[in-house]
Amino acid sequence: MRRTTVAVLLAACLPLSALLGGCTSQESAAKVVKSPVTDPTDFHHGPADTSAGGDALVDVSTLARRFEVPWGITFLPDGGAVVTERQTRRVLLVGPGRQPDGDLTVRPVGRVVEATADNEGGLLGIAASPNYRTDRTLYMYYTTRDDNRIAKMRLGGRPHPIVTGIPKSGIHDGGRLMFGPDGYLYASTGEASHTESSQSLRSLGGKTLRMTTEGKPAPGNPFPGSLIWSYGHRNPEGLAWDSNGNMYSTEIGEAVWDELNVIRPGRNYGWPRIEGIKGQPGFVDPAAAWRPEVGVSSGVAITGDTAVITCLRGQRIYLVTLDGTIARDVSAGEDGPVSGPETGTIRWRPRAGVTSRPIEALTGKYGRLRTAITAPDGSVWMMTSNRDGRKPGGPESDDDRILRLTLRPR
Repeated sequence: MRRTTVAVLLAACLPLSALLGGCTSQESAAKVVKSPVTDPTDFHHGPADTSAGGDALVDVSTLARRFEVPWGITFLPDGGAVVTERQTRRVLLVGPGRQPDGDLTVRPVGRVVEATADNEGGLLGIAASPNYRTDRTLYMYYTTRDDNRIAKMRLGGRPHPIVTGIPKSGIHDGGRLMFGPDGYLYASTGEASHTESSQSLRSLGGKTLRMTTEGKPAPGNPFPGSLIWSYGHRNPEGLAWDSNGNMYSTEIGEAVWDELNVIRPGRNYGWPRIEGIKGQPGFVDPAAAWRPEVGVSSGVAITGDTAVITCLRGQRIYLVTLDGTIARDVSAGEDGPVSGPETGTIRWRPRAGVTSRPIEALTGKYGRLRTAITAPDGSVWMMTSNRDGRKPGGPESDDDRILRLTLRPR
């Protein structure tokens, strides 16, 4: 959910003054107010970019349908997948078999009754252990009455919490879980509507976390004894890595910019001090940013040299070409010029790994697109979120769906 930038800035100025140095001046506050803002209660997406031609670059098919707000997905060694539903708290096994109509089989295999469906909270991320063939273990991120937490469990079993105390709210709960190339478990957490928590290293809210399979800080974490890998985030919901080991995260911003970030350990990504590409020393700018009317960028999956970004309000995807080598550093002010005007709908940073203007595709064709994950065969699986109450006109009869996307040769 989005609030107006003016309200957030005025509310944040006093309580954050000690921790963050306060608002710099009335003049700097005025500059933020002048930025374009959107009505947080209007979920209609912005107009399509008819010049993009992105639909010619992708093929999409439906794999399964009639889910109820699917949120997390992970693949199993047998070719099937496990899906979570945010509100029903069901755990579903998808495939690898197919029904007579060609869709993948879907069957319930459990329900996390400990989870509490609370607007944007509920049963969220899921990740299969890298050693699933032998340990049969899944990791879940879910909301309870008291907190967000991470637990491990087996199909049909009960969750055993390994991390508790992640801030919760009806909004901004984060929730993505992914195992990185290093074998450690990563989680994205939201600031749960408490903006000050993003900048506090004493809070797990508004962070990227890195941990062992027992929920302990992983070796090499930047802050001794802490799960925190990066901080200064608002509501990140997507995690992915390229073939060179660079880590990316999609982040739902406030009412001005949504972001694709390159994540570096120990770095500060700015919320609530900055949003979008600002060039302010001490903070890491995003590699690309979108206005919310064409964005609300929720998921990211990387196939080859292309990041596929899914958008909720924007009801589209962006294809972002990555060069895989990020020059010097991703910090603000260190990578030369930025492409795209401050007043435009898209901006990107060539020396932060984005080679050209992101290309939009599928605008309005499937509705709200949330989760994206790279499948073992290199395709991208995406899940719609049309039954979450925010799609103008309501869901279609076969919503929500799992879609399979492949890229055509350019």
